[in-house]
Amino acid sequence: MKRFLLALLLLALLPTFAAVSLVARADAPDPAAAVNAFYAVYDGQRAQGGGIPDATGRLRYAPVLSPRLNKQLADAAAAQVRLTAKVKNAVPPILEGDIFSSLFEGATSWKAGVCQGDAKTARCPVSLSYVTAPRPGQKQEKPVNWNDALLLVNTAQGWKVDDVVYDAGFAFGNTGRLSGMLAMVMASSQ
Repeated sequence: MKRFLLALLLLALLPTFAAVSLVARADAPDPAAAVNAFYAVYDGQRAQGGGIPDATGRLRYAPVLSPRLNKQLADAAAAQVRLTAKVKNAVPPILEGDIFSSLFEGATSWKAGVCQGDAKTARCPVSLSYVTAPRPGQKQEKPVNWNDALLLVNTAQGWKVDDVVYDAGFAFGNTGRLSGMLAMVMASSQ
């Protein structure tokens, strides 16, 4: 029985180990590699739903995010819990949909552009697309294309994503920065 439980635990943690191995390759002084490592984790987590990632999701993102952004995500998640506890009726999450891109539905593909910056910080434009899965008997919808930017910092563990700049300008999409949205969540619970 113990072996069975150990095997189940290892299977549950396998995606986390895969994300960590991707980060090890991104620890080279190359912001573009860090962008690709981030989107590899993002791709695996996108199906988990939107909003602030749960504890397991934050654990998977942790190796590719800066300590500052990791703390903001944890603080915002705690603020959401406090807000839900304050209100007697069920409260929907303050942030719904994809928080790592301008589009509520998120991205299904991406391509990192040329990063600009110095030895400490970089801004990396990213071309993103969202394509719905075709339904039987229906015509494939046109993809939605947009650009966002990732802000990275060079930490002792290599380049890490420190913020997301929502550059798409969608009428009903995310605007500003991810850090600003997380700060809004934290302020709303006080």
